[in-house]
Amino acid sequence: MNHGFVKVASAIPSVKVADPQYNVEQIESLIIQAEGKGIEIICLPELSLTGYSCSDLFGQQLLLDEAEMALIHLMNNTRSLNIISIVGLPVAYRGTLLNCAAVVQRGKILGLVPKTFLPNYREFYERRWFQSGADVPEGTVLICGQQVKVSTHLLFSTPSCMFGVEICEDLWAPVPPSSMLALQGADIIFNLSADNDLVGKYTYLQNLLSQQSARCTCGYVYSACGFGESSQDVVFGGKALIYENGTLIAEAKRHQLTPQMLEAEIDVDRLRAERRRNTTFAACQAEWTLAESKWQTVDTERVPARPFSLTRHIDPHPFVPTGKKLDEYCQEIFDIQTEGLAKRIKHTGAETVVVGISGGLDSTLALLVCVGTFDKLDLNRRGIVGITMPGFGTTDRTYTNAVNLMKLLGITIREISIKEACIQHFNDIGHDIEKRDTTYENSQARERTQILMDAANQMNGFVVGTGDLSELALGWATYNGDHMSMYGVNASVPKTLVKHLVSWIAERTKDESTRQTLLDIVETPISPELIPADEQGNITQKTEDLVGPYELHDFFLYYLLRWGFRPAKIYLLARQAFGQTYDDATIRKWLKTFCRRFFSGQFKRSCLPDGPKVGSCSLSPRGDWRMPSDASASLWLKECDELG
Repeated sequence: MNHGFVKVASAIPSVKVADPQYNVEQIESLIIQAEGKGIEIICLPELSLTGYSCSDLFGQQLLLDEAEMALIHLMNNTRSLNIISIVGLPVAYRGTLLNCAAVVQRGKILGLVPKTFLPNYREFYERRWFQSGADVPEGTVLICGQQVKVSTHLLFSTPSCMFGVEICEDLWAPVPPSSMLALQGADIIFNLSADNDLVGKYTYLQNLLSQQSARCTCGYVYSACGFGESSQDVVFGGKALIYENGTLIAEAKRHQLTPQMLEAEIDVDRLRAERRRNTTFAACQAEWTLAESKWQTVDTERVPARPFSLTRHIDPHPFVPTGKKLDEYCQEIFDIQTEGLAKRIKHTGAETVVVGISGGLDSTLALLVCVGTFDKLDLNRRGIVGITMPGFGTTDRTYTNAVNLMKLLGITIREISIKEACIQHFNDIGHDIEKRDTTYENSQARERTQILMDAANQMNGFVVGTGDLSELALGWATYNGDHMSMYGVNASVPKTLVKHLVSWIAERTKDESTRQTLLDIVETPISPELIPADEQGNITQKTEDLVGPYELHDFFLYYLLRWGFRPAKIYLLARQAFGQTYDDATIRKWLKTFCRRFFSGQFKRSCLPDGPKVGSCSLSPRGDWRMPSDASASLWLKECDELG
């Protein structure tokens, strides 16, 4: 199984202008290499059999004949290969000359796609030699001894994907052919190009490719000619790029003097899942496919399955921002949280907000959001009431951090122990205090929530929830306990991102005492602290020992919720992402735990308080996730059991 991945390549061969025999030998070498790597489809540059910069030599019959002979040579020498190759050449057709992409597999030309938009400005003069494919009738042509379809409306169907082809300038048009190809079902677009290099042009091209692949929800493979093309007036630096739904997944170096081959796996499953989810895509299909009779689908050869191995990088922390925009993304997430809370404060006319402060990550982020909101509204921070509620499992470390943080941030501090109230409650319901079971733990969580709710009533305020997205996914919250609040600012923030945001705020904090307190909170083991500490006062109840590592669960959550992937594919991705951290057995164990808990905990998500969505995933029953609380998990658990 390839789990929906399609291995593709963008290749840049060495070229000699007007020497098809040399060019086809270079192309053939790259194709053979690609076949050996299990590549399914390879794309070469525009007019790669002749060279793009032949100029008026395109009017020479000798060159056209030799280009056809080169194509015959290529078909004969790759006849035994399963790979699909897309090469460029000039094709004489009905008294005109077309700039075409030939799609070739196992000695057969599957179709010829002519270029639609011919640049004829500044350094480009293509209309001097070529006719647009849109200006000639579609039909067939005899080439290389075969009758071959010539059309701008061709799609190619393989067992693993549907793909389409456009050529260079087509991408730069206001409505590129790739837009129509995608609406007709093309998962991947291949672009054969001869884009020359100018200062700043490459960045523009990258933006164009990113936007088009995102707009069409497709994979986009781009190959532009390089060293060997004429440098009489312009230079062709060689560009190979592969995008997937707006994201660059592979990029070759430019201005190389030797051939290059860029390979990657495009996740067609992911693209199709996004299209199904995006109702605008379907609406555009209905609007723009009225002339569907023009389109033709060409079936490729059905070939034996190739051995598959995943080589692309899989980010182990998909929720955590990285790279150049780290600060920008973190700031935006924090701004969304604070703006959402500001609106709720303004709407309710609340005089205070009440937060339970435990000295843990979630309550720390919620408190920081409250502080940011009050500062934004120009309100006195004393209106933020932090209540620390020591219980049977509270440790000195978390208690000290909770109190110190509240003091340093200048909010109102209240301390209300839950011990006596819980003991009274245990007596009332006849529960043995030495029996540290679910009742023992949940009673403490519900007592804390009751205190927060009633204190908020006392002070004309409302309770700001602290629970995060990961806890909601796992059902790791006490129903009508920490599960409940009036506004949950962390509701769509997963645990890995909570930790990252607190660290980010700590590093930007000027006060050294506050910074050190925040960093110590980040380093504290995650725990509900409902079970007494050990003799040394250390936390004994560590959440990740009980339910598994949050970085794994957040990874599982992202691919289940955002993309709808099945357990087998999530397992494949997790092995790629965490292979150096967890063994296969550990990943399988916690994946099954995640699936079981995700289904069993849905009833808690069906009645969530309001809270702002900050990223692509949310479990709000009013927004992103509607699931029956009694849905069966058997299919998912069965597949988990079958993972090897």
